[in-house]
Amino acid sequence: MPINPQLERQYNARAAVPSHPEIFESWRSRSAAFRETADAVLDLAYGPSPAETLDLFLSGVSGAPLHMFIHGGAWQSMDKSDFSFLAEALAAAGIDVAVVNYGLCPEVSVDDIVTQMQRAVSWLWEHAREYGADPERFQVSGHSAGGHLTAMLMATDWPRRLSGAPRRLISSGIAISGVFDLEPLCQTSLNGKLGLDKEAARANSPIFQRPSAPGVPLILAVGALESDGFHWQSDSMRASWRAKGVPVERTKLWDRHHFSSVEALADPDSWLFRTVVELIR
Repeated sequence: MPINPQLERQYNARAAVPSHPEIFESWRSRSAAFRETADAVLDLAYGPSPAETLDLFLSGVSGAPLHMFIHGGAWQSMDKSDFSFLAEALAAAGIDVAVVNYGLCPEVSVDDIVTQMQRAVSWLWEHAREYGADPERFQVSGHSAGGHLTAMLMATDWPRRLSGAPRRLISSGIAISGVFDLEPLCQTSLNGKLGLDKEAARANSPIFQRPSAPGVPLILAVGALESDGFHWQSDSMRASWRAKGVPVERTKLWDRHHFSSVEALADPDSWLFRTVVELIR
């Protein structure tokens, strides 16, 4: 499928933020520094492939709520180790944080990544108490591709997938700069590695899915400086899932672009951080 120049401008976030290499390097530096001092269990295997690992950052609070973060990178780049820094303020607030990895396209498909994230949630739900966390307060967040995966997890039928699991296994979701209708990506350079056709895009688009537990709240946050495409994605998702009974809150993160938007999750003074903490408690 040929590239559509307008859609390319809307969804090529790296082209829209030329300073992204410096931003990524600052994330890596902050993350490495935090891992030096954190109470963490690194590289826990949650599935059979080498990519299926997670880092667990412990708050030191017995029975702490559990927050799982899914990184972005257009399903084809980045690593959990780039995002350890996001756990620091949450752990200081008494929340245990799992930062998860997954296989990257084109070595795996978007379908495969969704399945891997389901395995990560299942593993954490089954093993949380071994590390002192409370699986009854289980929150999931993600940025960009991770926002998409967050919504797909909220559309998972957990009792059917995991014996003994409650329908409300996930107690709240936060999708930052997410993509919820994948079909526009078929006409961008991102699809060179994703390999999506219209059928696969629709099957993996949470906007067309039914939430597993409609009463579970979902926060949709997008940087005010992001493209109209990302704002359209969250606006459309809000309309779709509100009609299906989900309490959806849509917000703009002022003065933030696609990459600085996720940094709000690490800022105790930000609306996003305060909302995350309130929801998980």
